[in-house]
Amino acid sequence: MDLTSGTALWHRDGEAPLPIRWVLLRDPSGKRRPCALVCTDPAATMRHIIAWYVSRWQIEVTFEEVRCHLGVETQRQWSARAIARTTPCLLGLFSLVLLLAYRLSPMELPTRRAAWYAKSAPTFADAFALVRRQVWAEVNLPAALQTAPLGNPSALMFELLVETACYAA
Repeated sequence: MDLTSGTALWHRDGEAPLPIRWVLLRDPSGKRRPCALVCTDPAATMRHIIAWYVSRWQIEVTFEEVRCHLGVETQRQWSARAIARTTPCLLGLFSLVLLLAYRLSPMELPTRRAAWYAKSAPTFADAFALVRRQVWAEVNLPAALQTAPLGNPSALMFELLVETACYAA
């Protein structure tokens, strides 16, 4: 990566200019788009700004997963009070799903792979599907299928339907 850094003044109407430190990253091969990082601490080093950006990545992924799968920042949250009530609950639900998935499968989380996309690691969708599957099976699994051998066509069809529903929900 090509790197360069400098300082500048960030100006907004009605406010005093704010000194910032910027870092530009560019892939010389052109495979990745250039990236600009900005920090309000003009004394921060280029290395620190990049490290802060990289360490923040998992938090950003968490917020994206909570938006996508649990509905944070959707039209259901129209007021500041609704956001203040529901967002902490949904973040707690995110954590609970991950803890339950780990408890159900502590060694390796079952990961669904599509023919066109091989995931290198499980995602929140996989954890959510595992937890859904467990809850639905405990509540809805017909007694006859609980004892049916796995080779039973009815049991196999039920397994396929549950698997599909867990990922589609």
